[in-house]
Amino acid sequence: MKLLIDICGWIGSVEILVAYGLNSYQKLRSDSPWFYVLNITGGIFLILYTVYKEAYASTFINIVWIIIAIPALISWFRKRHTK
Repeated sequence: MKLLIDICGWIGSVEILVAYGLNSYQKLRSDSPWFYVLNITGGIFLILYTVYKEAYASTFINIVWIIIAIPALISWFRKRHTK
């Protein structure tokens, strides 16, 4: 179980860094669905990891990260389907 949780932590970290890096180099727009998906799934994996490690301050920030990203993704889908 520990190995699986560690893998989740690494995947989450990489996803969020990839989203940030690609956005910083203008390879991925901050309003693209891939940016949101990378942040949401990365946040979920990091929540699993930080809860397991009892690092609740990090858990909190990742919950907020997801709370920001999910409505943004929903808004993107709504805009896309109303055009």
